[in-house]
Amino acid sequence: MKTFVIVSDSHRNRAALDGLDGVFSECDCIVHLGDLSSDGGYIRAKYPDKTIVINGNCDIDKLGEDEKIAEAEGVKIFMCHGHRYGVKYTLTRLAEEAKSKGCAIALYGHTHAAAVDEIEGVKLINPGNLTRYAQKSYCYLCVHEGKAVEKIVKF
Repeated sequence: MKTFVIVSDSHRNRAALDGLDGVFSECDCIVHLGDLSSDGGYIRAKYPDKTIVINGNCDIDKLGEDEKIAEAEGVKIFMCHGHRYGVKYTLTRLAEEAKSKGCAIALYGHTHAAAVDEIEGVKLINPGNLTRYAQKSYCYLCVHEGKAVEKIVKF
Protein backbone atom coordinates (compact mmCIF):
# COMPACT_ATOMS: atom_id res chain seq x y z
CA MET A 1 0.00 0.00 0.00
CA LYS A 2 1.19 3.51 -0.83
CA THR A 3 -0.23 6.60 0.86
CA PHE A 4 -0.30 10.17 -0.42
CA VAL A 5 -1.12 13.46 1.27
CA ILE A 6 -2.17 15.95 -1.40
CA VAL A 7 -2.43 19.70 -0.82
CA SER A 8 -2.94 22.69 -3.08
CA ASP A 9 -3.36 26.44 -3.04
CA SER A 10 -1.67 27.13 0.29
CA HIS A 11 -0.89 30.74 -0.75
CA ARG A 12 1.80 31.27 1.92
CA ASN A 13 -0.22 29.81 4.78
CA ARG A 14 2.77 28.05 6.31
CA ALA A 15 0.93 27.63 9.62
CA ALA A 16 -1.55 25.29 7.90
CA LEU A 17 1.34 23.36 6.36
CA ASP A 18 3.08 23.08 9.73
CA GLY A 19 -0.19 21.78 11.18
CA LEU A 20 -0.01 18.86 8.75
CA ASP A 21 3.47 17.71 9.82
CA GLY A 22 1.97 14.64 11.54
CA VAL A 23 0.33 13.30 8.39
CA PHE A 24 3.26 14.45 6.24
CA SER A 25 5.69 12.47 8.36
CA GLU A 26 3.74 9.20 8.22
CA CYS A 27 2.71 9.10 4.54
CA ASP A 28 4.75 7.71 1.65
CA CYS A 29 4.39 10.72 -0.66
CA ILE A 30 3.44 14.39 -0.32
CA VAL A 31 2.09 16.27 -3.34
CA HIS A 32 1.75 20.07 -3.45
CA LEU A 33 -0.26 21.03 -6.53
CA GLY A 34 0.84 24.66 -6.78
CA ASP A 35 -0.01 28.14 -5.64
CA LEU A 36 2.51 28.50 -4.25
CA SER A 37 5.31 26.20 -5.30
CA SER A 38 7.51 28.02 -2.77
CA ASP A 39 5.26 26.43 -0.12
CA GLY A 40 5.90 23.10 -1.82
CA GLY A 41 9.60 23.88 -1.54
CA TYR A 42 9.08 24.56 2.16
CA ILE A 43 7.58 21.07 2.55
CA ARG A 44 10.29 19.52 0.38
CA ALA A 45 12.98 21.04 2.66
CA LYS A 46 11.49 19.02 5.55
CA TYR A 47 10.67 15.87 3.53
CA PRO A 48 13.08 15.89 0.56
CA ASP A 49 12.76 12.24 -0.41
CA LYS A 50 9.00 12.10 -0.70
CA THR A 51 7.70 15.50 -1.83
CA ILE A 52 6.45 16.31 -5.34
CA VAL A 53 5.95 19.98 -6.18
CA ILE A 54 3.79 21.16 -9.07
CA ASN A 55 3.78 24.75 -10.34
CA GLY A 56 0.54 26.75 -10.32
CA ASN A 57 -0.65 29.85 -12.13
CA CYS A 58 0.54 32.17 -9.31
CA ASP A 59 4.02 30.64 -9.11
CA ILE A 60 6.71 33.06 -10.16
CA ASP A 61 9.55 31.02 -8.63
CA LYS A 62 8.54 27.75 -10.38
CA LEU A 63 10.16 25.39 -7.87
CA GLY A 64 8.37 22.34 -9.25
CA GLU A 65 7.22 20.77 -12.48
CA ASP A 66 4.26 21.94 -14.56
CA GLU A 67 2.90 18.38 -14.77
CA LYS A 68 3.98 14.97 -13.57
CA ILE A 69 2.91 11.37 -13.90
CA ALA A 70 3.60 8.99 -11.03
CA GLU A 71 2.81 5.31 -10.66
CA ALA A 72 1.94 3.56 -7.42
CA GLU A 73 0.81 -0.03 -6.98
CA GLY A 74 -0.10 -0.27 -10.67
CA VAL A 75 -2.10 2.99 -10.75
CA LYS A 76 -0.90 5.88 -12.93
CA ILE A 77 -1.57 9.34 -11.47
CA PHE A 78 -1.51 12.58 -13.48
CA MET A 79 -0.65 15.69 -11.45
CA CYS A 80 -1.15 19.33 -12.48
CA HIS A 81 -2.44 22.59 -11.04
CA GLY A 82 -5.38 22.58 -13.44
CA HIS A 83 -5.42 26.13 -14.81
CA ARG A 84 -4.16 24.99 -18.23
CA TYR A 85 -7.16 22.67 -18.53
CA GLY A 86 -9.86 25.20 -17.59
CA VAL A 87 -10.89 23.31 -14.45
CA LYS A 88 -12.92 26.25 -13.14
CA TYR A 89 -15.32 25.69 -16.06
CA THR A 90 -15.12 21.99 -16.94
CA LEU A 91 -13.18 18.88 -15.97
CA THR A 92 -13.56 17.24 -19.38
CA ARG A 93 -10.25 18.48 -20.81
CA LEU A 94 -8.37 17.34 -17.71
CA ALA A 95 -10.01 13.90 -17.84
CA GLU A 96 -9.19 13.56 -21.55
CA GLU A 97 -5.53 14.52 -20.96
CA ALA A 98 -5.13 12.08 -18.07
CA LYS A 99 -6.81 9.30 -20.06
CA SER A 100 -4.60 9.98 -23.09
CA LYS A 101 -1.57 9.43 -20.83
CA GLY A 102 -2.98 6.16 -19.48
CA CYS A 103 -3.73 7.61 -16.03
CA ALA A 104 -6.60 6.41 -13.86
CA ILE A 105 -6.37 9.42 -11.52
CA ALA A 106 -5.87 13.14 -12.13
CA LEU A 107 -4.89 15.40 -9.23
CA TYR A 108 -5.52 19.13 -9.64
CA GLY A 109 -6.06 22.32 -7.64
CA HIS A 110 -6.71 25.92 -8.77
CA THR A 111 -10.43 26.11 -7.87
CA HIS A 112 -9.88 26.13 -4.07
CA ALA A 113 -12.85 23.74 -3.80
CA ALA A 114 -12.33 20.15 -2.68
CA ALA A 115 -13.98 17.69 -5.06
CA VAL A 116 -13.90 14.11 -6.26
CA ASP A 117 -15.43 13.36 -9.65
CA GLU A 118 -15.18 10.69 -12.32
CA ILE A 119 -15.25 11.31 -16.07
CA GLU A 120 -14.53 8.72 -18.76
CA GLY A 121 -13.15 6.30 -16.15
CA VAL A 122 -10.71 8.86 -14.72
CA LYS A 123 -11.03 9.80 -11.06
CA LEU A 124 -10.47 13.56 -10.70
CA ILE A 125 -9.37 14.72 -7.24
CA ASN A 126 -9.03 18.30 -6.00
CA PRO A 127 -7.79 18.47 -2.39
CA GLY A 128 -9.18 21.98 -1.88
CA ASN A 129 -7.06 24.74 -0.38
CA LEU A 130 -5.08 25.79 2.67
CA THR A 131 -5.75 29.53 2.55
CA ARG A 132 -6.64 31.59 5.59
CA TYR A 133 -9.93 32.68 4.04
CA ALA A 134 -11.76 29.46 3.32
CA GLN A 135 -12.44 25.99 4.72
CA LYS A 136 -9.06 24.26 4.71
CA SER A 137 -8.79 20.75 3.33
CA TYR A 138 -6.39 18.17 1.92
CA CYS A 139 -6.72 14.72 0.39
CA TYR A 140 -5.44 11.48 1.87
CA LEU A 141 -5.10 8.90 -0.91
CA CYS A 142 -4.35 5.19 -0.45
CA VAL A 143 -3.37 3.07 -3.43
CA HIS A 144 -3.18 -0.71 -3.11
CA GLU A 145 -2.95 -3.42 -5.74
CA GLY A 146 -4.44 -1.35 -8.55
CA LYS A 147 -7.18 0.30 -6.48
CA ALA A 148 -7.33 3.80 -5.02
CA VAL A 149 -9.40 5.20 -2.17
CA GLU A 150 -9.42 8.90 -1.38
CA LYS A 151 -10.64 10.90 1.60
CA ILE A 152 -11.03 14.67 1.60
CA VAL A 153 -10.14 15.90 5.09
CA LYS A 154 -11.50 19.28 6.16
CA PHE A 155 -10.10 21.08 9.16
